[in-house]
Amino acid sequence: MPSYTVTVATGSQWFAGTDDYVYLSLEGTAGCSERHLLDKPFYNDFERGAVDSYDVTVEEDLGEIQLIKIEKRKYWYQDDWYLKYITVKTPMGDYLEFPCYRWITDEKEIVLRDGRAKLPRDDKTQILKQHRRKELETRQKMYRWKEWHPGFPLSIDAHSHSDLPRDIQFDNEKGVDFILNYSKAMENLYVNRFMHMFQSSWSDFADFERIFVRISNTISEYVMQHWKEDFMFGYQFLNGCNPVLIRRCTEIPKKLPVTMDMVECSLERNLTLEEEVKQGNIFIVDYELLDGVDANKTDPCTIQYLAAPICLLYKNLENKIVPIAIQLGQKPGPDNPIFLPSDASYDWLLAKIWVRSSDFHIHQTVTHLLRTHLVSEVFSIAMFRQLPAVHPLFKLLVPHMRFTIAINTKAREQLICECGLFDKANATGGGGHVQMVQKAMKDLTYSSLCFPEEIKAKGMDSKEDIPYYYYRDDGIKVWEAIKSFAEDVIHIYYESDEVVCEDVELQAFVKDIYVYGMRGVKASGFPKTIRTREKLAEYLTVIIFTTSAQHAAVNFGQYDWCSWIPNAPPTMRCPPPTEKGTVTIEQIVESLPDRGRSCWHLGAVWALSQFQDNELFLGMYPDEHFVEKPVKEAMAKFRKNLDEIVNAIAERNKNKKLPYYYLSPDRIPNSVAV
Repeated sequence: MPSYTVTVATGSQWFAGTDDYVYLSLEGTAGCSERHLLDKPFYNDFERGAVDSYDVTVEEDLGEIQLIKIEKRKYWYQDDWYLKYITVKTPMGDYLEFPCYRWITDEKEIVLRDGRAKLPRDDKTQILKQHRRKELETRQKMYRWKEWHPGFPLSIDAHSHSDLPRDIQFDNEKGVDFILNYSKAMENLYVNRFMHMFQSSWSDFADFERIFVRISNTISEYVMQHWKEDFMFGYQFLNGCNPVLIRRCTEIPKKLPVTMDMVECSLERNLTLEEEVKQGNIFIVDYELLDGVDANKTDPCTIQYLAAPICLLYKNLENKIVPIAIQLGQKPGPDNPIFLPSDASYDWLLAKIWVRSSDFHIHQTVTHLLRTHLVSEVFSIAMFRQLPAVHPLFKLLVPHMRFTIAINTKAREQLICECGLFDKANATGGGGHVQMVQKAMKDLTYSSLCFPEEIKAKGMDSKEDIPYYYYRDDGIKVWEAIKSFAEDVIHIYYESDEVVCEDVELQAFVKDIYVYGMRGVKASGFPKTIRTREKLAEYLTVIIFTTSAQHAAVNFGQYDWCSWIPNAPPTMRCPPPTEKGTVTIEQIVESLPDRGRSCWHLGAVWALSQFQDNELFLGMYPDEHFVEKPVKEAMAKFRKNLDEIVNAIAERNKNKKLPYYYLSPDRIPNSVAV
């Protein structure tokens, strides 16, 4: 009688093993096997990290194995089991791989197909077509869209982390408990003694050092030492944790009535301001989005303030970007002066602090939350709803969706919810952050997520003109590496543009993102359909780059750039100055966050800057969803390209006081998970 050798691999996560009854049956083109008992209680099989083998004897040859059915029956208590994969050695000596990488919960049967990726057109038999359809029907019931706030991209329909499907939950929920992590961070930073001291001001700038963890030769220490300097202020627009706002100024806006007399002493080329603009030496950052946003009112004992500044910057003869004019409101007038480097030092310093505070708010809520976290969740939900596990694009994308829905659900549960942690220290808490996302949706376009296109649209693409824009340089290298990998995978499975058009699951995936993620807004520029391999490669690059590199660029530098409180105040406790010549050091310190808010802020930026335990970085794919040799060769080529980028960045960073490493692939996690 024919005998099949079945090998079963259990995950290595905590509590991945099971003591339940486990049954297996094989289904082939020539028939089905009986149900075989593989494990029962106290047999010590299917333990965490184990690989167990069994001989399954059948009455007659089953033909080509198409499906494996795994059934778990409860012995005593709920005992979830994480099944990595099953391999089958046929009587002819052939090996088949059946990837799973899922939790098997309750008393359910799961059906696995072999690991070869298949498009809908590749399935010829009714049994495979039915399996494909049934998987998506089941998933669409589990992964439902829900509106969290009007105007937001839709998110997952779950009130808490525990409501999520088991497959997308964190392995250890405590590891992502924001309250626990923030408190732990404050304890580790030795600042927990200050955490309840709200309304208690610091005495001077040096007093902030009492909560500043001085780590030698780090960016955070360098920031603390040089934060007042115009060079450091300008540098952050290029390579800080929010390097996405600066654009080349092609015309001085009417709402910023800067004159030549005001800035003449800052210009170094003996040109007029208009001539400097024409030569491309003037840059602008406009925080208009903050205009009209309500400041946090959750603490009646502390009035908090927001501003919507406009900052004009200049590329000097050393090719450094420095500020030359700051207006703290959008409407010009006598009570909204334009602050200049030639003003009294405290006037100029406070104006820069207000810009840094505004930059912090835009960074946290728009650059970070909306444009990486919420957008990545849209990609994740659409993928689970519309792409079955056998689809090559599911296999390509699933590593880049790891824990994204879980971290966002946890954030809505504890961090950005009403009375959440975000309200404790941030001037945009208490609802202002919601208004900001709603306003920012109009600028969330497909082209703005295409990295090279967005850099070019801002006039920031010239390496010769702007030589120290490492975010741009490294980002384009990583973008090209991802795009090359996506193209390689596409050409393995899509032999022509016609095949792309015919892929109904791909088209449903794209439509889901447009309709639910972008709320069907035509102006977003998100495609409703994809008709060419070239467009598909770009689309997949947008998804992978956003979920990995873009998030890394704007997330993991938060402690570096924001731990020195005066450089990134999360709130301001006095209104913006309305006249010049009156600012004192006491007024500046009184404006900055109190001790309690400073500590909560510090705990937040520390916790958010840490990698996950067992982090998987770009190009690392330990879960082998793909089994075909051509794809594994494409992955090896991708890793080689990434290694070259890592080496080039390391070489450039040698001996730099301010190294830029956020887009080094060995520091880019595969997915948004923190």
